[in-house]
Amino acid sequence: MAKESKEGITVKKNENLSEWYNQVVQKAELADYSAVKGCMVIRPHGYAIWEKIQEYFNQVLKINNVKNAYFPLFIPESFFKKEAEHAEGFSPEVAWIENKDKDTKERLAVRPTSETVMYDSYSRWIRSWRDLPFKINQWANVVRWETKATKLFLRTREFLWQEGHCVYATEEECDKETQLWIEEYRKLSEDLLATPVLVGKKTDTEKFSGADYTLTIESIMPDGKALQAGTSHNLGQSFAKSFGISFLDENSKKQTPWQNSWGVSTRLIGGLVMLHGDDKGLVLPPRIAPIQGAIVPIFFEKTKKETLNEAKKIYNTLIKNFDIELDDREYQSAGWRFSDWELKGVPIRIELGPKDIEKQQAVLVRRDTGKKEFVKLKDVPKRFEELLEEIQDNLLNNAKEQMKSQITDVNNQKELAKAIKENKVVRMNFCGTRECEEKIKEDTSATSRCIIKKSKGNCANCSGEAKEQIYFSKSY
Repeated sequence: MAKESKEGITVKKNENLSEWYNQVVQKAELADYSAVKGCMVIRPHGYAIWEKIQEYFNQVLKINNVKNAYFPLFIPESFFKKEAEHAEGFSPEVAWIENKDKDTKERLAVRPTSETVMYDSYSRWIRSWRDLPFKINQWANVVRWETKATKLFLRTREFLWQEGHCVYATEEECDKETQLWIEEYRKLSEDLLATPVLVGKKTDTEKFSGADYTLTIESIMPDGKALQAGTSHNLGQSFAKSFGISFLDENSKKQTPWQNSWGVSTRLIGGLVMLHGDDKGLVLPPRIAPIQGAIVPIFFEKTKKETLNEAKKIYNTLIKNFDIELDDREYQSAGWRFSDWELKGVPIRIELGPKDIEKQQAVLVRRDTGKKEFVKLKDVPKRFEELLEEIQDNLLNNAKEQMKSQITDVNNQKELAKAIKENKVVRMNFCGTRECEEKIKEDTSATSRCIIKKSKGNCANCSGEAKEQIYFSKSY
């Protein structure tokens, strides 16, 4: 077999984050650019990460009695017009296609989000209080016609996501579950992806079009920019009224229900890459890694067969409980194979050579720290499991410390401008006015990320009366 050639990462993360990111995503074989402008191809290694997210979150859905379904990709233009604020908010991003159906000339939108097409069905399916709460999720692709430069996983015209859409009899239940889903996203991000997040409420300027309010999780990247990683929207009753969704209560009186919607996307993968990766490539937290360990036998002609047999024994033991690969590529040097697995972010590399076999040991190498451990063959399964948890915890703790160092409190306009210029996330008192928020954006290019809590004092930007404490930063 011909020998492969693969150049590693050629730029340092702290010197050119954008180019570093592009190289890692492509060279670690997560995704590639498509022949269609603005789109991406998700490669098997990248899609396997998305499948891990799906596997985790489908269990969360099941626990909360949410059923998976699927709705059409194409949405009639008239559906958007039923909810004016929603239609206005999405109009710049919608891709329209000509409807060639002879029965109608109405344009069709390529799904940017599914509220309208799903709620048309809901209006026929929901009749009684016994039908509520009504909870559906779909895993789908959506199209947002981005005009900005393509950034694999972070900004593309088409991407994958899940979107949950629930209907409730009461405002209280809707509020409670809108909060529940943003908390589930926090858990997903921190427990699975080892990515700490800021949690809070969007301003009216930044909330989802048509929602009463939007809750968000925001992860902070190494360059100080925020990445909106998941949202949960309380839609109030406006969509229900627009689409004629109603139910008869226990007294047979007609009522208007309350609704929410919530979602995360493949953008999570982009944040994961950017946050944890290093100059050697991808670094994956063990719980999200499609391959948790790679066994790399070190071949010499005289001992090749024996070494491979011992490597297979380790593989057969570990594969019962873990995601393991046995790298028996004889046409590549051991050093090349070590670098390849480092590039792909595999949490643990297990090295095994003839001298190790003589000593009845294997070498376990951590991807996060590069630390090597010599472990007796009989103890490899136990130590492998322990190391996975240690790596997961270490990545989360390091990310928490990094995020903490990136946040700074500011008390006036000068401090605000200086902090944003230094790529910090600012925490400040804020008056809450749209005018002040737009002025901050105009002066600093920073946008509001989320409201933390109510607050008193003076707004750090305009010195007016503060109503809340909030985060501002530049963003992806």
